[in-house]
Order: sequence, then structure tokens, then C-alpha cells
Amino acid sequence: MTIRRAGRVSAAAVGAMVAVTAALPAQASGLPEVHPRAETAALFDDKAGGGANADDPAIWRNAADPGRSLVIATAKKGGLRVYDLDAREVQSIPAPAGPGAGDAAGRFNNVDLVQGMPLAGGRADLAVVSDRGNDRLRIYRIDRDRAGGPLADVTDPGVRPVFSVDQAEVNEQRTAYGLATWTDRKSGRSYALVSQRNRTRVALVELISTPGGTVDYRTVRTLDLPSSFPLPNGTSWTPCGEPGELPQVEGMVVDPADGTLYAGQEDVGIWRMRADLTGAPELIDKVREYGVPATYDAATEECTAGADPGFGGKHLTADVEGLTLLTEPDGDGYLLASSQGDNTFVAYDRERDEDNEFEGAFRITAASTVLDGSEVCDGAAVLNAPLGKRYPKGLMVVQDGQETPNASGREATGFKFVDLRDVLSALD
Repeated sequence: MTIRRAGRVSAAAVGAMVAVTAALPAQASGLPEVHPRAETAALFDDKAGGGANADDPAIWRNAADPGRSLVIATAKKGGLRVYDLDAREVQSIPAPAGPGAGDAAGRFNNVDLVQGMPLAGGRADLAVVSDRGNDRLRIYRIDRDRAGGPLADVTDPGVRPVFSVDQAEVNEQRTAYGLATWTDRKSGRSYALVSQRNRTRVALVELISTPGGTVDYRTVRTLDLPSSFPLPNGTSWTPCGEPGELPQVEGMVVDPADGTLYAGQEDVGIWRMRADLTGAPELIDKVREYGVPATYDAATEECTAGADPGFGGKHLTADVEGLTLLTEPDGDGYLLASSQGDNTFVAYDRERDEDNEFEGAFRITAASTVLDGSEVCDGAAVLNAPLGKRYPKGLMVVQDGQETPNASGREATGFKFVDLRDVLSALD
């Protein structure tokens, strides 16, 4: 069995992952299937397409007119895309250039929202984005009726890199990667939890309103998750990857009710911890590949796995990707995770009292010959609230890492819109 390198999704890697998925039919067979209601136009990760590669979505609800709500999504080198509920693009924002010739250019990786943050001139909803290329956060004010598009950049010009000490480190690209926002109900302060690419570090970053109406930030503390794990047979295991790279975190989400952060360490599993990054993290589920020895081959840029000792989990196939929270008014609901290796979505009980027990899984499959499902999914977002006539009970948006049909042969990605009623029915 071959295991791809974490964090690199090329056309060849997608093909390898599809081959692995095809070899594991029992892991995804028999699961409920739901179908998307709409999809965005394909994005193409080449020069002609501006290096646009769909990654992570967020759903902003327009309280004044829910039917005019928006989906805000990252497109890596292609910047940001903003869509209406019909999956039509309403705004495109380019990623910023690097500060100098030869420096890394902007690359928007993850996005999440902050509601009602106090800014000069009044409270505002914000979209917060991790710019992996420049190792910074970018912050956008959301105004559905703004001339020129609903997003306006309010990032303070003086923001510093999140993890790097200088531009030389930024160019090494061990930079801001995964992101989730959190507003502490006790203090009212808003934060971003930011993970570091190719490292196990997660940073708690406070968002700060400036007198000039912009948003700055400062790092409060960091936490390093393990990169090596003791096994029941007395040995230790380190996930296989390119030399010098550690098992990174990308998908993250915070439960606003109690400030619990869930973080997906791609080749390991899902961690549960306090969003303020104090206390000890708990690994609540593992990927099936957990504990499997593997050797990296520099020629093929792949890891070749040995015999499975049987220490892995039963529900997730690496990578663990997009995490999102389906909340319900009574405090119940689901933590949803993209199990990228077998194209499924896994649900856990939201309640910690139930120890986030496994609740079920489903797949998002083709609705027609022209509206395909979601494969090799990176990011996901869900909102359990009325969104007009099209999605009266809410919406789930997922990245599709293999957009089809695609006669061009170019690497194509996009986003799928799924009626939340269908998701709930699949999990019921």
C-alpha cells in the first residue's frame, strides 16, 4: 500500500488516492448517500486558471435576508471566491503578492467567520483567512450591499507573520495553514486558532480592533501536539512524510458553547482540547493508518507501508481534513469530519458528556451526469439555520477535490452545496 505525502495534492496524487480508495470498498460500502443541489464553476490550478484551487468554505448568514446569504471560500493562489446560494460567483479577491521579487506570493488556505466584532464605526461580521504564502491573517468585513462586492479588506497594514521571524522563514513556507475562529463568551474577545504548515504547532491569536477601523492581531500562546506516538506493543510510531516535515494540523473547529477546539492532525486523528490552549489535548479518534510503519521513497515522493499492527481507528481514513460543527438548539448536534482517504464524512456526537461517540457516516455522490459528488474533500462547512426558500433548514458546503466531468484534463476543483435536510436524514 502506498500513502501519499501529507499536504500535497497534485493531479498525480489525486489519481493515487482514487486508486487506494478503490482498493478499500468495504470501508465506504453500505453508507447512506446524499446528493448536492448545486455546484460552483470549476477552478483550475494552472497558469490559465490563475493557480486557483478550491480548499475551504464558510457560510455567512444574512440575518436581514437569509435568502441572500453567502458562501466565502478560499482558492489558494487564486485568493478568495464569494458565492450566492445558487453557487454563482459574486466576488473574486486576488491573493496579495509577496513583498519582493522572489518572495512567496499570497496563498489563501482556510477561512472562518467572526460575528459582531466591535470595530470603529460599529459591530461587523468578519471573514478571517489564513494566508499561507505570506504567513499572515487577512481580515475582511462583510457587507452584503456594499458597492464593489460584499467583502472589504480591513487587515491592519502592520500585521506581522504568525509563525515566522523574517521573510526568509516565510519563504520556507512553514506558515499559517489551518484556521478556526472563536469568540470567548466570558470575555467577549475574538480569536483565531491557527496551525502551522508541516509542524504540529497551533497558535491562539487574538483579533484586535484598531482606532482606524482595521483589525490587528497578536499571538497569545502556542501548543505543540505530538509527532511521535507510543504503541501498545511497546514501540513508538511516527507518521511517514517527507524528511523534515512533521504531521500537521489543518481542519479545526471550535464549539462556541463551551470553548472546545477540535483539531484534525491529518495522518493521526482528531484531537479535543480547550480553545485557549491550556490543559492536555485528548485524541478522540484515530485514522485507520495509525501505527502502520511506512518508509518514504524520495524517488516516488510516496510512503510505502508495511504490515498493519491493528492499532488504528475504524472510521477515518487519512487524511483527516475539514472539521465542522452541526449545532442544534438543545445543545445536541454533530462534529463532522472529512475522511479524505475514502471520500466519506464521519459524524461524532457533539456532546462531550457522550465522549464524542461515533454516530455514523455518509458519502456525497453524483446527483446527475453533470453534477458530481465530492471526492478527496479538503474543507467543509455546515450551518443549521434557515437560508431562504432554497435551503429552508440549512446548508452544508464541501470542497470537491476532483471536479467532474472535466474533459480538459486540467486539475479542476470546486465546491458542492448540499441541503442540510438530506445530511440529517442520512445521519438519522
